Amino acid sequence: MNNMIPQRMDYWSPTERSVVADSGEDVLRLIQQVREPLSIVALDDGRRTVASGGAVGEMGEGRHLTLIGLLPASYPEWLGDRSFCEIHGCRFAYVAGEMARGIATAEMVIAAARAGFMGFFGSAGLPVPEIARALDTIQDALGMDAVNWGANLIHSPQEPEAERAVVDLFLARKVRRVSASAYMRMSPEIVRYMASGLHRDAGGTVCRTNRIFAKISRAEVAEQFMSPPPQAMLDKLVAAGRLLPEEAALASFIPVAEDITAEADSGGHTDNRTLTVLLPELMALRDAVSARFGYSSRIRVGAAGGLGSPAGVAAAFAAGAAYVLTGSVNQSAIESGLSLEGRRMLTQAEPQDVAMAPAADMFELGVNVQVLKRGTLFATRGRRLYEIYRSCGSIEEIPDALRKQLEREYFRATLDEVWKDTCAYFETRDPSEIDKASKDPKRKMALIFRSYLFRGAQWAREGEADRRSDYQIWCGPAMGAFNAWVRGSFLEPAENRTVTQIGLNLMEGAAAITRAQQVRISGVDVPFTAFQFLPRPLG
Repeated sequence: MNNMIPQRMDYWSPTERSVVADSGEDVLRLIQQVREPLSIVALDDGRRTVASGGAVGEMGEGRHLTLIGLLPASYPEWLGDRSFCEIHGCRFAYVAGEMARGIATAEMVIAAARAGFMGFFGSAGLPVPEIARALDTIQDALGMDAVNWGANLIHSPQEPEAERAVVDLFLARKVRRVSASAYMRMSPEIVRYMASGLHRDAGGTVCRTNRIFAKISRAEVAEQFMSPPPQAMLDKLVAAGRLLPEEAALASFIPVAEDITAEADSGGHTDNRTLTVLLPELMALRDAVSARFGYSSRIRVGAAGGLGSPAGVAAAFAAGAAYVLTGSVNQSAIESGLSLEGRRMLTQAEPQDVAMAPAADMFELGVNVQVLKRGTLFATRGRRLYEIYRSCGSIEEIPDALRKQLEREYFRATLDEVWKDTCAYFETRDPSEIDKASKDPKRKMALIFRSYLFRGAQWAREGEADRRSDYQIWCGPAMGAFNAWVRGSFLEPAENRTVTQIGLNLMEGAAAITRAQQVRISGVDVPFTAFQFLPRPLG
């Protein structure tokens, strides 16, 4: 409290338009005026309260109150690290995160960027031509100079050529921001993207052309992104003609990523970490790594996972997050690539209505994703398929009764027919997969089972009514928190949810809750309702 006491301004005096809160309702009203500074004053009976307006100075004639402290305005735009907005051209330190296979659509990215957020297109799992069309749409709408948007680059250890093709596209189309997700180790392609275009300015500072946001849930992976790229990897890229020697040399002075997103209990790929454990861990690691390499620029650590209410967003900023990233809640927005039926299912979710299921892209590795459980059997059926994969060496080893159940209830086709369709898919994407599976019965089984997981997401996007019980909808507990918060408000119906209103209300609410906490620690009796921001149309 001592640091709030002014040196020479000891008293507060009312003026024509000043207000002194003398009830809980008055305190609440002044707290919610987050863009106005407040004074903390002591009443005649010693109780502390808040006041707006007024004059601050020495004791004069007329009424005066002892001044305890001054609180500046609490703009939503001021939450987080100021350098985030300066570097990425944002109004808010808020990211509308990518959701794979185009769930985070070009339209969502455009709306997010125009609202002053950072927006990422969900390019993971899409063919390159489809990604290219989306990039054209975004750049036509926002202009080539806009930098508060980007696209997703997902780690593809089983399909390195696919990862390379996406990086080729990003570099060719001048996509200047990438959100890297599901990485377990550094890959040549993410290093190539990061190092391409590196140069020094007139003052000798290393300048980036391309910037990476790395979604991380483990410290050992975070350390790789906080460190300069491995020298051996840089040397190989130079030898292959995919990086200039000057670019590789400069890359050794800077971290792979300057924006590290601590991904806690989120939808999709997640380790179900607790944000209040993960975020401080990565912040401490950031400090240690930065000191080790003597970086001149700062690494920002943002927060994601579980951020479905203003209280969650405010808590993340209070814990030191440089920015916040939302995912699940945006999936229910009208700009989402998810079908209306899928979005309506999300509006019914409670925090506990989520479950872990095998990931289609990393099925054989046993990697899971978090999905919606309520209203769909996808998680249960996906886990069953993985159990069968672990216990059987081939399709032929599956007991006859179980095989018939899979064909009847899961695939609604014979497994031979599913394999035929799978071959047709890989003939255009990666024919080598067919050859490998023909020689390895277990790999063939994996590809067949992965087709169910892949199609589950496709059915949800397309709104296949007769496949509703097999929808794969990525979802974290934040979705349930969001639904509880917006219940009874204009944001409750799926048809009213927009990425802009979702983001603006979360940030406005976080600013109000931050202000309420500031007032409370100043010794004022703050009503509980000050921590319950109600959604309202903002713009």
